[in-house]
Amino acid sequence: MTGPVDLRAVVFDIGETMVRAAPPATPVSALRGEPIGEAVLELRALAKKYRIGAVTDTAVMTAGDVRAALRGTGLAELLEVIVTSVDVGVRQPDPGGLRRALELLGVTAEQTLFVGDADCDAAAATAAGVAFARAGGGRSAGEAVRAYLSERHGAMAAAAALVGPLDPDAESAAREHHDRLTKPRGSLGRLEEIGIRLAAIAGVDPPPRPAPAAVAVFAGDHGVIAEGVTAWPQEVTAQMVANFVTGGAAINVLARQHGASVTVVDVGVASDLAALGLHDPQLLHRNVCRGTANLGKEAAMTIAHARQALDLGATLAADLVAGGAAALVTGDMGVGNTTPSAALIAAFTGRLPAEVTGPGAGIDGDAVAKKVAVIERALARLADTPDPLTVLAELGGLEIAALAGFIIGGASHRVPVVVDGVIADAALLVASRARGGRRRHRGRGSPGRQPAVPRRDSVHVRQPPVHRARRHRCT
Repeated sequence: MTGPVDLRAVVFDIGETMVRAAPPATPVSALRGEPIGEAVLELRALAKKYRIGAVTDTAVMTAGDVRAALRGTGLAELLEVIVTSVDVGVRQPDPGGLRRALELLGVTAEQTLFVGDADCDAAAATAAGVAFARAGGGRSAGEAVRAYLSERHGAMAAAAALVGPLDPDAESAAREHHDRLTKPRGSLGRLEEIGIRLAAIAGVDPPPRPAPAAVAVFAGDHGVIAEGVTAWPQEVTAQMVANFVTGGAAINVLARQHGASVTVVDVGVASDLAALGLHDPQLLHRNVCRGTANLGKEAAMTIAHARQALDLGATLAADLVAGGAAALVTGDMGVGNTTPSAALIAAFTGRLPAEVTGPGAGIDGDAVAKKVAVIERALARLADTPDPLTVLAELGGLEIAALAGFIIGGASHRVPVVVDGVIADAALLVASRARGGRRRHRGRGSPGRQPAVPRRDSVHVRQPPVHRARRHRCT
């Protein structure tokens, strides 16, 4: 089963999908919406990428009545259009209400997903030729969209759609709480700001304590070491993975001190770790391919391999959060990976390679100059139409791609992600560019209101100019 090639709108049923259904015979004037779970945060995230509407089956309420009932919940501002059975004179599973919503949103049936909790919702979607995702039974409306997108377009695309803005209400409440404490305003310094940011990420104040934490160490090798950009042989990657698995690395010691778990992922190690006897529940064998190609001469990886690694990272983030992790921490291992990291940083920030390239794990001045020259050659392959996935495939590493997916995956669950080191910083730049945004388009009919969504995102870095990228053949 396939979904819309170009999904542009998500339309939701209301009762028992977004809000609790009111008891029978409740007067319309007394109806007040009670959002289910994190419906407001989920819709805020989805509204950054898709047009959002609602269709509801009711014998007594108009769209105006529904908006009045939703006032104060945060949902009314996010729904560009609302269509009720009263408005169109039909009852579900008749598709008339859904078709009217598509007309108002200016989208086609093929560009739309309908989310509901009942069989009549599914039947209406089928009759209208619209894809359907089922909520209810413990699955929220946003998670229904996530499952739909993940099945059809991968875990990364699903996670990117659910990365929302920082919650302004929780942020304000946390700041006001600090200001009410018997202390000079701002006296806790950076700690105070971190607490406020955690509240804004989670969407509640006080925020959940960011523990336990889960560290993910992604490992991959790099063909660019053939250019002499590192002082270490490739075999060190596998040796370090063994060190992580046996608990002897610095990250293992730090994790033990704080009660954090450590998961090691072979996403692109050149050596066959299983053949080397590395078997451990904390070592995940998810090898996409045995290392990347030499980015100094050709694309480091194919688009397909880049997507696979991104999906892998997003999936692991979801698994760790589902397992109880309240914070995620990035880790990486790969001999030579400061070269692709510097290349990505140069590409995404517009800085010269010499400004962002260093000695890595201890090379000398001549080797650093060689490293800069390699990155300059790689950047020269990029041209006028930048695409983050193409830039990642040209210049990156499999562990960097997995880290980017991991960061976006954590952000989509509103869990703080600690980004540590230059390799993870490069992945953060990839994540910031790759998460996508709402597409502006002119459709048929009334465009409806634009949702009032804050502009700050929970995955955010400064966005300076990017080097331009041209299409190229990936091997």
